[in-house]
Amino acid sequence: MKDTSVAPTREESVFILFNPGSGKHESDLTGADLKAKFHTTGKVEVRTLLKSDDLDATVKAAIADGHNTIVAAGGDGTICGTAGALVGSGVRMGVLPLGTFNFFARSLGIPEEPDEAARIVTEGCDKPITIGEVNGHVFINNASLGAYAAILNEREAIYRRWGRSRLAAYWSVLVAMVTIYRPLTMRITVDGELVRARSPMAFVAVSAYQLDEYEIEGADAIRNGKFAVLLAPDCGRFKLIWKALRFAFRGVEKGRDFTLLTGEDVLIETRRSHRLVARDGERERMEGPYRFKILKDALTVRVPRVADTDGA
Repeated sequence: MKDTSVAPTREESVFILFNPGSGKHESDLTGADLKAKFHTTGKVEVRTLLKSDDLDATVKAAIADGHNTIVAAGGDGTICGTAGALVGSGVRMGVLPLGTFNFFARSLGIPEEPDEAARIVTEGCDKPITIGEVNGHVFINNASLGAYAAILNEREAIYRRWGRSRLAAYWSVLVAMVTIYRPLTMRITVDGELVRARSPMAFVAVSAYQLDEYEIEGADAIRNGKFAVLLAPDCGRFKLIWKALRFAFRGVEKGRDFTLLTGEDVLIETRRSHRLVARDGERERMEGPYRFKILKDALTVRVPRVADTDGA
């Protein structure tokens, strides 16, 4: 297979945004550890992120200082925030996946082991990546309205008590569904076609990898430049818990367990003027209606060369 991505042409000047609270690495990595992994690179600076930090402003300041590679060292939320600041800047992004699921990195073949991921940042190639946007805010995997924001609230409480793990993340889904079930009444316009729906959640995916991972239909539409919009059924709390279990164990089917819509332009209208929107594990309140757009090749990411992936 021919390698069509672009190799680096000048010395790296790397700025690492390190989120120490991400995933399984939260207790054993420091900023100094990460900097040491780039010992063969020219200029390297590490910024350990605090909850009070303005991520967008931090990225823009790093670009103004002359850094040509901004590395997001954290989970998909940190990567998403970094990506949003880099869109339109012409500056590449590197990824050190330190989260729980690391869907974005895995979709690009970036290793989850920090030393190998650092090597990809310095020795890999640049690749243009298509991402999504909702009301001006980007997302790299998915964005959703409804129940998922409640699930994220429950997940953080479970993480604080039991630690971050994929099992804890799945458990948070079940706990949230037991306590919260509020279906949304929606008008959904996809490429000009109107659909009326009542559902506890609308899930808009821009990552084919994530759907493939859970064996859910819609990945082919994403590979063809469209969104996959999944609507959970309005079937009651306890039946939805059963469907959540089927999802965790790769047993969902279109029609029976969810409705699939696909398209490039998606508009979701709900009765309430403001709602929580979840983007790549983070959540924020937005004013509706909620317009989702495809941003084709909007982000440049350092990925493995074909020789690396062929030999994996």
